Amino acid sequence: MARVAGVDIPDGKRVDISIRSIYGIGPAISEEIMDKMGLDDGNRPRLRELSQEQLDRLREIIDREYKVETDLRREVNMNIRRLIEIGAYRGLRHRRGLPARGQRTRTNARTRKGPRRTVAGRGRRTGGKK
Repeated sequence: MARVAGVDIPDGKRVDISIRSIYGIGPAISEEIMDKMGLDDGNRPRLRELSQEQLDRLREIIDREYKVETDLRREVNMNIRRLIEIGAYRGLRHRRGLPARGQRTRTNARTRKGPRRTVAGRGRRTGGKK
């Protein structure tokens, strides 16, 4: 396994696929990097087939031109902290652990809200008038 940007990336996969295991690199940025390295779309090599020079060039491109891993995570967290500190609506949603982009919460939103918790006094009443 090669180490790029502090992450062990799998060497059995094609280069454009394997660098996606780095936080902050997805399909579009992966394609940009492949273009900068001069690897054509036709037959992309596997990571283990790259020479040491090509690996060094890959590391250099990623380190110099893209914000990935720790730096990107820090920036995202700082943006969320800023929203919370200034009291923005999105900051309040983050603080409460609810969806921040306008999704409904009456149903769904289980990923953000977590497992259901039963609340006393909810539900159908029994033993009413006939």
